Amino acid sequence: MTEKYRPSAALRPLPSLIFASRWLQLPLYLGLIAAQAVYVFHFWVELVHLLEAAFGNAEALQALVANLGYKADVQVTRLNETITMLVVLGLIDVVMISNLLIMVIVGGYETFVSRMNLEGHPDQPEWLNHVNASVLKVKLGMAIIGISSIHLLKSFINAANYDVKVLMWQTIIHSVFLLSALAIALTDRLMGHSAHDADH
Repeated sequence: MTEKYRPSAALRPLPSLIFASRWLQLPLYLGLIAAQAVYVFHFWVELVHLLEAAFGNAEALQALVANLGYKADVQVTRLNETITMLVVLGLIDVVMISNLLIMVIVGGYETFVSRMNLEGHPDQPEWLNHVNASVLKVKLGMAIIGISSIHLLKSFINAANYDVKVLMWQTIIHSVFLLSALAIALTDRLMGHSAHDADH
Protein backbone atom coordinates (compact mmCIF):
# COMPACT_ATOMS: atom_id res chain seq x y z
CA MET A 1 0.00 0.00 0.00
CA THR A 2 1.43 3.39 -1.02
CA GLU A 3 1.96 5.90 1.78
CA LYS A 4 0.40 9.32 1.47
CA TYR A 5 2.76 12.13 0.60
CA ARG A 6 3.69 14.16 3.68
CA PRO A 7 5.89 17.13 2.87
CA SER A 8 8.72 17.52 5.37
CA ALA A 9 8.76 21.26 4.78
CA ALA A 10 7.05 23.77 2.52
CA LEU A 11 8.84 24.35 -0.74
CA ARG A 12 10.52 27.70 -1.17
CA PRO A 13 8.83 30.02 -3.72
CA LEU A 14 11.27 29.43 -6.61
CA PRO A 15 11.37 25.59 -6.37
CA SER A 16 7.58 25.64 -5.92
CA LEU A 17 7.18 27.72 -9.11
CA ILE A 18 9.57 25.47 -11.05
CA PHE A 19 7.74 22.34 -9.87
CA ALA A 20 4.34 23.85 -10.72
CA SER A 21 5.58 24.70 -14.24
CA ARG A 22 5.04 21.05 -15.20
CA TRP A 23 1.34 21.94 -15.60
CA LEU A 24 2.28 24.02 -18.64
CA GLN A 25 2.43 20.67 -20.47
CA LEU A 26 -1.28 20.08 -19.86
CA PRO A 27 -2.45 22.16 -22.90
CA LEU A 28 -0.04 20.13 -25.04
CA TYR A 29 -1.66 16.84 -24.00
CA LEU A 30 -5.14 18.34 -24.49
CA GLY A 31 -4.01 19.37 -27.99
CA LEU A 32 -2.95 15.79 -28.71
CA ILE A 33 -6.40 14.61 -27.60
CA ALA A 34 -7.91 17.03 -30.14
CA ALA A 35 -5.51 15.68 -32.80
CA GLN A 36 -6.69 12.16 -31.98
CA ALA A 37 -10.29 13.26 -32.51
CA VAL A 38 -9.27 14.45 -36.01
CA TYR A 39 -7.73 11.01 -36.68
CA VAL A 40 -10.94 9.29 -35.54
CA PHE A 41 -12.93 11.48 -37.96
CA HIS A 42 -10.47 10.74 -40.79
CA PHE A 43 -10.69 6.99 -40.05
CA TRP A 44 -14.49 6.96 -40.32
CA VAL A 45 -14.51 9.06 -43.50
CA GLU A 46 -12.13 6.59 -45.19
CA LEU A 47 -14.06 3.58 -43.85
CA VAL A 48 -17.39 4.95 -45.10
CA HIS A 49 -15.85 5.61 -48.54
CA LEU A 50 -14.51 2.04 -48.61
CA LEU A 51 -17.92 0.55 -47.72
CA GLU A 52 -19.71 2.74 -50.25
CA ALA A 53 -17.17 1.85 -52.96
CA ALA A 54 -17.65 -1.85 -52.15
CA PHE A 55 -21.35 -1.40 -52.93
CA GLY A 56 -20.59 0.28 -56.27
CA ASN A 57 -20.61 3.99 -55.41
CA ALA A 58 -18.45 5.60 -58.11
CA GLU A 59 -17.92 8.91 -56.24
CA ALA A 60 -16.66 7.11 -53.12
CA LEU A 61 -14.32 5.03 -55.28
CA GLN A 62 -12.87 8.13 -56.95
CA ALA A 63 -12.41 9.76 -53.53
CA LEU A 64 -10.43 6.71 -52.39
CA VAL A 65 -8.31 6.70 -55.54
CA ALA A 66 -7.58 10.43 -55.17
CA ASN A 67 -6.66 10.10 -51.48
CA LEU A 68 -4.32 7.19 -52.22
CA GLY A 69 -2.67 8.83 -55.20
CA TYR A 70 -3.31 5.55 -57.01
CA LYS A 71 -2.72 5.51 -60.77
CA ALA A 72 -3.49 2.84 -63.32
CA ASP A 73 -3.16 2.46 -67.09
CA VAL A 74 -6.94 2.35 -67.38
CA GLN A 75 -9.58 4.26 -65.42
CA VAL A 76 -10.56 2.55 -62.19
CA THR A 77 -14.28 1.75 -62.34
CA ARG A 78 -14.57 -0.76 -59.50
CA LEU A 79 -12.94 -1.53 -56.20
CA ASN A 80 -10.05 -3.91 -56.78
CA GLU A 81 -7.82 -5.86 -54.39
CA THR A 82 -4.91 -3.39 -54.57
CA ILE A 83 -7.04 -0.36 -53.71
CA THR A 84 -8.75 -2.30 -50.89
CA MET A 85 -5.39 -3.34 -49.48
CA LEU A 86 -4.02 0.22 -49.66
CA VAL A 87 -7.11 1.63 -47.91
CA VAL A 88 -6.99 -1.04 -45.19
CA LEU A 89 -3.27 -0.36 -44.64
CA GLY A 90 -4.13 3.34 -44.36
CA LEU A 91 -6.76 2.53 -41.72
CA ILE A 92 -4.23 0.40 -39.81
CA ASP A 93 -1.80 3.31 -40.06
CA VAL A 94 -4.37 5.64 -38.45
CA VAL A 95 -4.96 3.11 -35.64
CA MET A 96 -1.23 2.77 -34.97
CA ILE A 97 -0.76 6.56 -34.88
CA SER A 98 -3.74 6.74 -32.51
CA ASN A 99 -2.04 4.14 -30.28
CA LEU A 100 1.12 6.24 -30.39
CA LEU A 101 -0.86 9.31 -29.33
CA ILE A 102 -2.39 7.41 -26.39
CA MET A 103 1.07 6.29 -25.25
CA VAL A 104 2.37 9.87 -25.42
CA ILE A 105 -0.71 11.38 -23.72
CA VAL A 106 -1.15 8.84 -20.91
CA GLY A 107 2.51 7.92 -20.40
CA GLY A 108 3.74 11.50 -20.74
CA TYR A 109 1.14 12.90 -18.34
CA GLU A 110 1.82 10.14 -15.79
CA THR A 111 5.60 10.57 -16.08
CA PHE A 112 6.03 14.33 -16.35
CA VAL A 113 2.87 16.01 -14.98
CA SER A 114 0.91 14.14 -12.33
CA ARG A 115 -0.10 10.68 -11.15
CA MET A 116 -3.45 9.42 -12.44
CA ASN A 117 -3.99 7.06 -9.47
CA LEU A 118 -5.28 4.26 -11.70
CA GLU A 119 -4.10 1.47 -9.38
CA GLY A 120 -6.79 -1.21 -9.21
CA HIS A 121 -8.75 0.24 -12.15
CA PRO A 122 -9.85 -2.65 -14.45
CA ASP A 123 -8.89 -0.68 -17.59
CA GLN A 124 -5.45 0.43 -16.43
CA PRO A 125 -2.94 -0.25 -19.24
CA GLU A 126 -0.49 -3.02 -18.27
CA TRP A 127 2.53 -1.00 -19.41
CA LEU A 128 1.57 1.96 -17.19
CA ASN A 129 2.64 0.03 -14.07
CA HIS A 130 6.31 0.39 -14.96
CA VAL A 131 6.31 3.43 -17.23
CA ASN A 132 9.17 5.91 -17.05
CA ALA A 133 10.98 8.14 -19.53
CA SER A 134 13.23 5.27 -20.76
CA VAL A 135 10.38 2.77 -21.20
CA LEU A 136 8.31 5.43 -22.96
CA LYS A 137 11.15 6.15 -25.41
CA VAL A 138 11.52 2.44 -26.29
CA LYS A 139 7.75 1.99 -26.75
CA LEU A 140 7.54 5.12 -28.90
CA GLY A 141 10.46 3.88 -30.98
CA MET A 142 8.72 0.54 -31.59
CA ALA A 143 5.47 2.31 -32.48
CA ILE A 144 7.26 4.57 -34.98
CA ILE A 145 8.87 1.50 -36.59
CA GLY A 146 5.43 -0.08 -36.95
CA ILE A 147 4.02 3.07 -38.57
CA SER A 148 7.05 3.33 -40.86
CA SER A 149 6.60 -0.34 -41.86
CA ILE A 150 2.99 0.31 -42.88
CA HIS A 151 4.02 3.32 -44.97
CA LEU A 152 6.79 1.31 -46.63
CA LEU A 153 4.42 -1.56 -47.42
CA LYS A 154 1.91 0.88 -48.93
CA SER A 155 4.68 2.33 -51.12
CA PHE A 156 5.81 -1.12 -52.31
CA ILE A 157 2.25 -2.16 -53.16
CA ASN A 158 1.82 1.06 -55.14
CA ALA A 159 5.45 1.06 -56.35
CA ALA A 160 4.55 1.77 -59.99
CA ASN A 161 3.47 5.29 -58.97
CA TYR A 162 6.69 6.11 -57.09
CA ASP A 163 10.11 7.14 -58.31
CA VAL A 164 12.91 4.67 -57.53
CA LYS A 165 14.71 7.35 -55.47
CA VAL A 166 11.60 7.85 -53.31
CA LEU A 167 11.37 4.11 -52.59
CA MET A 168 15.10 3.97 -51.87
CA TRP A 169 14.97 6.86 -49.41
CA GLN A 170 11.88 5.45 -47.68
CA THR A 171 13.75 2.16 -47.19
CA ILE A 172 16.85 3.97 -45.89
CA ILE A 173 14.80 6.08 -43.46
CA HIS A 174 12.97 2.97 -42.21
CA SER A 175 16.34 1.28 -41.63
CA VAL A 176 17.53 4.35 -39.66
CA PHE A 177 14.38 4.11 -37.50
CA LEU A 178 15.17 0.43 -36.84
CA LEU A 179 18.78 1.15 -35.87
CA SER A 180 17.72 4.09 -33.68
CA ALA A 181 15.17 1.98 -31.80
CA LEU A 182 17.75 -0.79 -31.31
CA ALA A 183 20.27 1.75 -30.00
CA ILE A 184 17.70 3.21 -27.56
CA ALA A 185 16.70 -0.26 -26.34
CA LEU A 186 20.35 -1.32 -25.94
CA THR A 187 21.23 1.89 -24.07
CA ASP A 188 18.21 1.44 -21.79
CA ARG A 189 19.22 -2.17 -21.07
CA LEU A 190 22.83 -1.21 -20.31
CA MET A 191 21.70 1.60 -18.00
CA GLY A 192 19.31 -0.82 -16.26
CA HIS A 193 22.15 -3.30 -15.67
CA SER A 194 24.41 -0.50 -14.39
CA ALA A 195 21.76 0.66 -11.92
CA HIS A 196 21.17 -2.95 -10.79
CA ASP A 197 24.91 -3.51 -10.23
CA ALA A 198 25.18 -0.23 -8.33
CA ASP A 199 22.39 -1.32 -5.95
CA HIS A 200 24.35 -4.46 -5.17
